[in-house]
Amino acid sequence: MSATGPRLFLASTSPRRKDLLNAHGYAFTVSSVAVEEIADPALGPERLVRENARLKAHSIKHLHQDGVILAADTVVALGNRIFGKPADMQDAAAMLAELNGRAHVVHSGVCLLAAETLEERVFVVSTTVRFHTLTRAEQAAYLSRIKPLDKAGAYAAQDDDGALIAGYEGSFSNVVGLPIEALALQLAEFGVHPQQP
Repeated sequence: MSATGPRLFLASTSPRRKDLLNAHGYAFTVSSVAVEEIADPALGPERLVRENARLKAHSIKHLHQDGVILAADTVVALGNRIFGKPADMQDAAAMLAELNGRAHVVHSGVCLLAAETLEERVFVVSTTVRFHTLTRAEQAAYLSRIKPLDKAGAYAAQDDDGALIAGYEGSFSNVVGLPIEALALQLAEFGVHPQQP
């Protein structure tokens, strides 16, 4: 396998984002990010994820002068209420109880930044997700199974198998953590393509 195009740097240590890029044939290097994310709900979910994605990408541009930086941020929104990653298991249980049996929207902001020229593309992809109605015991069992503390909205779409998600409209990979369909088009504009056999 040989990579094509400029080097790709993933500004995230999220295992879901790494798995999605690997599954679609991208060669990349992980670069951890240490920034304080914006948490102002007054911005609204779409602007919030856009700004956080930009913040993450620009925070590591001095480390990578020779490639394209990919950063992303994902939140769950129920009306005007924004759910990020739960602070603890009690917070996770409260999130899941509020989302139980309802439809919500997953918003992912993505920033692509050419480190040398500072050319930038920022976009947002949104997916509507509908949950089954679970009993309190079923919710507790679900949370103990999926380890929710590093997951926006306290649930794991990639491990769901129909237990929680009744249906969705839009990109499923977006719910997992990266809207891979839209991302692939934008990466191609930067000359970054999947590996060729």
